[in-house]
Amino acid sequence: MSNKVNVTPLHDRVIVKPAAAEEKTAGGIIIVTVKEGDTVLYGKYAGTEISIEGDDFLIMRESDILAIV
Repeated sequence: MSNKVNVTPLHDRVIVKPAAAEEKTAGGIIIVTVKEGDTVLYGKYAGTEISIEGDDFLIMRESDILAIV
């Protein structure tokens, strides 16, 4: 994320800034810990939409992330 967000997710939750959707599938499984700045793939209905200082984000469980690309 380029802007710092003053929200700390609890437990196993992460904050994700959605990018424009692409029509592409991912192959393979990557099992790593998600770091700030990673680009991730997640399910269409994963997470809860939140707005912080005019920017839209999703807050979701780390286990809802399907892959790091």
